[in-house]
Amino acid sequence: MSKRLRSSEVCADCSGPDPSWASVNRGTFICDECCSVHRSLGRHISQVRHLKHTPWPPTLLQMVETLYNNGANSIWEHSLLDPTSIMSGRRKANPQDKVHPNKAEFIRAKYQMLAFVHRLPCRDDDSVTTKDLSKQLHSSVRTGNLETCLRLLSLGAQANFFHPEKGNTPLHVASKAGQILQAELLAVYGADPGTQDSSGKTPVDYARQGGHHELAERLVEIQYELTDRLAFYLCGRKPDHKNGQHFIIPQMADSSLDLSELAKAAKKKLQSLSNHLFEELAMDVYDEVDRRETDAVWLATQNHSTLVTETTVVPFLPVNPEYSSTRNQGRQKLARFNAHEFATLVIDILSDAKRRQQGSPLSSSKDNVELILKTISNQHSVESQDNDQPDYDSVASDEDTDPEATASKAHRQKSLDSDLSDGPVTVQEFLEVKNALVASEAKIQQLMKVNNNLSDELRIMQKKLLGKDAN
Repeated sequence: MSKRLRSSEVCADCSGPDPSWASVNRGTFICDECCSVHRSLGRHISQVRHLKHTPWPPTLLQMVETLYNNGANSIWEHSLLDPTSIMSGRRKANPQDKVHPNKAEFIRAKYQMLAFVHRLPCRDDDSVTTKDLSKQLHSSVRTGNLETCLRLLSLGAQANFFHPEKGNTPLHVASKAGQILQAELLAVYGADPGTQDSSGKTPVDYARQGGHHELAERLVEIQYELTDRLAFYLCGRKPDHKNGQHFIIPQMADSSLDLSELAKAAKKKLQSLSNHLFEELAMDVYDEVDRRETDAVWLATQNHSTLVTETTVVPFLPVNPEYSSTRNQGRQKLARFNAHEFATLVIDILSDAKRRQQGSPLSSSKDNVELILKTISNQHSVESQDNDQPDYDSVASDEDTDPEATASKAHRQKSLDSDLSDGPVTVQEFLEVKNALVASEAKIQQLMKVNNNLSDELRIMQKKLLGKDAN
């Protein structure tokens, strides 16, 4: 942890002492109790990291510290700073409040509803407001004023905005100016280091041309953050980007199961996904990796006699209302994969990410394959394909109660039993094949166990028979 993190610092949400977690995209430090609420909101609301027990890129931690020390929390509590808010009965949580419902209700209002953020005067055309804010962001990132940029982002400025007159994005400007902390903030909010400007240059190009070597190396890391995180989750190593190694594909110790027909079908389905759907699946798997790793840190750092006895476990990925109900359902089902099954899925994702980047006839020329290598924070800018469907608040049942859904599932199963089309498939179809593979493996293990039991019984009967014959 940085030396600048002092014991005098307090939780941004309840003012409790010695915060041990950070909300990266909010620029705040938070205590254990408030973090338990943040984790239940989902990464699209708050991206949490432990300050001591989670590995940090140095400049990312420096970015969060700078925002915290410069009053970023006032962005999220703007209206609460008004003395009249006390008269109206609105107040922030305090350390003595219960986690549920007091702290939880306040934190949801603060970050999910943005109830206390300064609102701009209403305009007839919201797109004009967003465009104006994005242009202001474009101008601000050449300076070191991080809190101004975070304020603009909180109001709706787009981190990956392409300026029509300038012909570039805010990340191009920050990279050219050598503003590494601004680049970190923009990346957290979805800026893509691989985006080209009107001259065909990327932010990495501008950082290198300006002699900002640390920034250039960090931008490359951000560009490959998704696949790096997946590889590190499996084998504790990251690729050596400086020497041109951009992927590590771990191997399973027991790869015999991958020879099954269902395993081959699952991989073929994965390869048949469009780049857009593959990107979505990769981002969802990244979120599940983050959930599992954060859970492990959480359980290792809590006072098990108090906090863990409360409702603080996040059993599956929280609902993101920007995603379709089908995608949310698939995201939640990832929690059901055991360690071996999930590792197999992660390896499949890494293998296909490498294949797609190196070029494949299955890839569409209109899809930029580098999208799958963005930081997971790009979920802020991903638009749902089906926003009018209801959200799932819990893990959905495996049973399809909708007749149309049942028919669709039967149709997909029939296509699996045939010669497997090379056309585009959905993430849900791929996950169904994976689930079928898991069920098949379980059935095989069960049959082998039954077979062993029968063999044992047969040997016992043979011994008894031989004993009778001897008598």
